[in-house]
Amino acid sequence: MLNREEMIKRAVFPGSFDPITKGHENIIRRALPLFDEIIVAIGLNIEKKGYFKLEDRIFWIKTVFADCNKIKVTSYSGLTVDFCKSVEASYILRGLRTSADFEFERTVGQVNKKLYPAIETVFLLTTPEYTSVNSSIVRDVYKNGGDVSLFIPDGVTLKGK
Repeated sequence: MLNREEMIKRAVFPGSFDPITKGHENIIRRALPLFDEIIVAIGLNIEKKGYFKLEDRIFWIKTVFADCNKIKVTSYSGLTVDFCKSVEASYILRGLRTSADFEFERTVGQVNKKLYPAIETVFLLTTPEYTSVNSSIVRDVYKNGGDVSLFIPDGVTLKGK
């Protein structure tokens, strides 16, 4: 068995990615030098139905990162820390846009640490041009016929309800 120093540095970047935004892409690309592998993990919540189909979200993420073999894409349900254990990830990657994000993510990170002491949460600050971008806003612009191309990565063509 490998000791901690010899283990693959694997991070999970959990989210709904409904849809993936340029902000998500930016966080993932900036995190690439930090990890050997990043698993973009679409969390499924039975109480919350996604706007875009899961298959489309997976396809879009794979398309955006087709140039990078360090990125894996999958979906999961249940606790993020349980998923991290199942894929032998030692890190959870999160992006922070605002101080409110920090307060929320800090609390979640502390709970995750209690549930799974081996996990570390790594926060990257969003670059200023993406601070206002989130999936909810993109969906709202899309639903109302606006131009979402400013907010989603190249290669993503939204098709939804």
